[in-house]
Amino acid sequence: MAYNVRERCDYMKNATVSARVEYQVKIEAEEILKNLGIPVSVVINSLYRQIIYKHGIPFSLNLPQEFPTLDSLTTEELEAKLSHSYEQSLNGEGRPYTEVFDELESEQ
Repeated sequence: MAYNVRERCDYMKNATVSARVEYQVKIEAEEILKNLGIPVSVVINSLYRQIIYKHGIPFSLNLPQEFPTLDSLTTEELEAKLSHSYEQSLNGEGRPYTEVFDELESEQ
């Protein structure tokens, strides 16, 4: 059986995908993939293949019926959210509120 180099080149990875994502999302996801021993490119390629196979997004993109409000949270849930936010602020992971509002206003 002869090996067809041209045919093999059709399957080589020769395209680049560039996307802007939230810094913390990138860090957390890449750490999980590193622990699993899976390169980011393999995950992206797999996602693209699933999009082709399913002719759409391969997972549900539903919003919850209701977003949690202060009065719907238990004391423990509220304390956990506040504690998490406080830790983020101590670690410098937040953004100034003026920057957030400027961004929101520019999207309108």
